[in-house]
Amino acid sequence: MPRRIAIASVDDIPPGEGRAVEADDRIVAVFNVDGQFYAIDDACPHMGASLAEGHLEGCVVTCPLHAWRFDIRDGSWCDNPRVKTDSWPISVEGNEVYITLPDDE
Repeated sequence: MPRRIAIASVDDIPPGEGRAVEADDRIVAVFNVDGQFYAIDDACPHMGASLAEGHLEGCVVTCPLHAWRFDIRDGSWCDNPRVKTDSWPISVEGNEVYITLPDDE
């Protein structure tokens, strides 16, 4: 059964920004785009830089190390959508932001 975990408050992640948060045993980059929240693996698959520290424009975050760009809605690499980083569903209830992780994580 999937696990739903509170990871932040809405106020912790201002619109147009991302934050690295802990969800169980992994670090997740959570982004706020006009009140809609998205979560992808924080580590860029290229060299491991924090994607939460990247530049966010719309729904695309650019890795601060080598400028790889990822769609935060599904984790796909913008230059080759067949390459993806993990992404997870996010929900907001009241002022709390929740991530849903599958059983196998």
